[in-house]
Amino acid sequence: MATISGGPAGYSRGRKGWWFSLALMVFTAFATVCVVAPTTAQAQTYRFSQVQIEGNRRVDGSTILSYAGIARGETITAGQLNAAYQNIVNSGLFETVTIQPRGATLVITVVEFPTVNVISFEGNRRIKDEDLETVVQSQSRRVYSPSIAESDAANIVAAYEAQGRLAATVTPKIIRRSDNRVDLVFEIVEGGITEIERISFVGNRAFTERRLRRVLQTKQAGLLRRFVSADTFIADRIEFDRQVLADFYMSRGYIDFQVLSVSSEVTRQRDSFLITFNIQEGQQFSIGDVTVFSDLAEIDPDEFLAAVNLRKGRNYSPTKIEATVARLERLATQKGFDFIRVDPRVTRNDRDLSLDIEFAIVRGPRVFVERIDIEGNATTLDRVVRRQFRTVEGDPFNPREILETAERIRALGFFSNAEVTAREGTSPDRVIVDVDVEEQPTGSLSFGATYSVTDNLALTVGFSESNFLGRGQALSFNISTGEDNRRGTFSFTEPAFLGRNVRFRFAVGYVETSSQNSNLYDTIDYTISPSLEFPIGEKTRLAIRYTYEGTDISDYTGTSTILATEASRGSETSSKLGYTVSYDSRRRGLNPDAGILLRLSQDVSGIGGDSRYVESTVLVAAETLAFGDDIMLRAEFEGGMLSSFSGDPTRVTDRYFGNGKIRGFDFNGLGPRDLTSADDEALGGTKYAVARFEAEFPLGLPEEYGIRGGVFADVGSIWGLDYDLAGKVDDGFNLRAVIGFSIFWDTAIGPLRFNFTDAIQKESYDREQSFDLTISTRF
Repeated sequence: MATISGGPAGYSRGRKGWWFSLALMVFTAFATVCVVAPTTAQAQTYRFSQVQIEGNRRVDGSTILSYAGIARGETITAGQLNAAYQNIVNSGLFETVTIQPRGATLVITVVEFPTVNVISFEGNRRIKDEDLETVVQSQSRRVYSPSIAESDAANIVAAYEAQGRLAATVTPKIIRRSDNRVDLVFEIVEGGITEIERISFVGNRAFTERRLRRVLQTKQAGLLRRFVSADTFIADRIEFDRQVLADFYMSRGYIDFQVLSVSSEVTRQRDSFLITFNIQEGQQFSIGDVTVFSDLAEIDPDEFLAAVNLRKGRNYSPTKIEATVARLERLATQKGFDFIRVDPRVTRNDRDLSLDIEFAIVRGPRVFVERIDIEGNATTLDRVVRRQFRTVEGDPFNPREILETAERIRALGFFSNAEVTAREGTSPDRVIVDVDVEEQPTGSLSFGATYSVTDNLALTVGFSESNFLGRGQALSFNISTGEDNRRGTFSFTEPAFLGRNVRFRFAVGYVETSSQNSNLYDTIDYTISPSLEFPIGEKTRLAIRYTYEGTDISDYTGTSTILATEASRGSETSSKLGYTVSYDSRRRGLNPDAGILLRLSQDVSGIGGDSRYVESTVLVAAETLAFGDDIMLRAEFEGGMLSSFSGDPTRVTDRYFGNGKIRGFDFNGLGPRDLTSADDEALGGTKYAVARFEAEFPLGLPEEYGIRGGVFADVGSIWGLDYDLAGKVDDGFNLRAVIGFSIFWDTAIGPLRFNFTDAIQKESYDREQSFDLTISTRF
């Protein structure tokens, strides 16, 4: 080749010599490959008569050999040998692996991963060790795995992110110990909370940003940002707020509402977020014509139409439609019509922005409930969950009833999560209902304090359990002791008495006062009261109760002849039988209809005991949102009458004083008084009537401060007495009128209310109270 390329017959002899040289070089290279390649391939094949494993202590050699997949005497290639190496490494049992052929012997040398001695966490203050232990997969006395440790670190970071600490970092480290053991330490840098500095909206016209922010679970950071967790940025909460916002608009007739996007921007200081909801409201639709249609012979459409309470012209709300559908299906069941379904059909009228609704009553598929399976209730008994069902095994299957049952189970408050699903049973016409729940704590032990201008400071201790022994029963007691009073209460409630939809409650109370609020006598009062409560309508309930009460007045130091006479009677008892009928149409949550509350109560005392009287009270209350849902309007009327039917006068401990009913007056500060006594002592009245009006509104402060304002006006009177001291007792109907201003402040220690009042209509002997503060806290 040297002669060809450099000799006299080389490239200088012409182009023909150059091509000849190139062809000869290619041929030579090809021939070399053909000769050498078989030799190389033959050198990379192995056959081992034995396999020697070194370095293993815990892992048996046969296990390592099974990972390698190499049999003695088998011919393998270099690629198979490399695959065997990878298989041993991927087992996750060894820190290092070496495979070395030595003639007919294959030597596999391993260094096993150490055993985890202990797992510890350093630098964590916000999340306890026991909570972090539930997040990690690494375990003591198990083989240490770097990949699992890294995954555990990521899980810990996710736990901190769920608390809004997006800057948290976790580094897994090991500390070598003897006997091939290590301590696994997760070094945690928690970082600060990433707050939400501002929540804004784009595209809102019907509602202000202030109103929409009240809907969201996420809140802006405010004055008490150190104590409020709702102002922490959590991505999952933002997604929940998207749905809540949509529900808010849909419940008010905005059927085309959309959340176009939600942007989360980090501030320049990178310590907080700016959240912007880009929304499209659309038009507000009202309810148009409402009809009922059915081609079933047994269905009378007019009869079902009479059960529909939707009014034309009201704002459309899916909640109202769902409630109507449920009402019509219940009516069909009550009439003995099985497998009846109500299908709401909505016709859109864009011209007048109304929705015509036709409820089509149709025959559903013949499907029965085969079985109800309940899982996840480690403490709660099955029967507590089962009694939330209106159907049992063998009944016709109603999908809507299953959805309502799921809501009732969640409303119990016993479970952090409750899912009710249906799947096909042993045949197409059978359905198995699965209930999957997750238990949550239902008891609490509280120590705290309460304060009010009238009762001053009082220390309290209480215990409550809403799922006693997993039976769904409620048990509670509370003890309070203050400067002038001592109180204690105990109650037990069985929500399904004798397996029926009847609530049984047994309550015991004890109150002892010592010259409380300038009263010139001490009192001891105790009550024992069992009661039964059950529904008598969709929104109406009836409670029947018996009350045994004992009252003692002692150590009277005043100068009133009336009170002295009543105190001389000492201890008296009353045995009362009573009832309460209540109607409540108020809606909670996102439903805009506030509704009304009606309550009528009567107690007849005289079934034994010393007292003989009839007590009647009535309450009518209504509340609604107005002016873009920014202002809450409330109106209440309350009245009561105490009538003695034995001719015996009532007692001061039974009569009305207006405390808590008419604002702006001191404790026992209005009503009939004994003008012959030195201090014009309060006697109380046998009748009272009061009307209260209130408006609550924003003050223009940032919503995150939790401060709102209010104005109110109370008008009423307390009058009537069983004594006649020739004009020395004023027990006439003297009207009082009070106006005032309130400041509401939602704080981390509880809701505060400041009342500033002015009595514009009063009597000369009334005792005013121009300021009132109420606070209640537990810790």
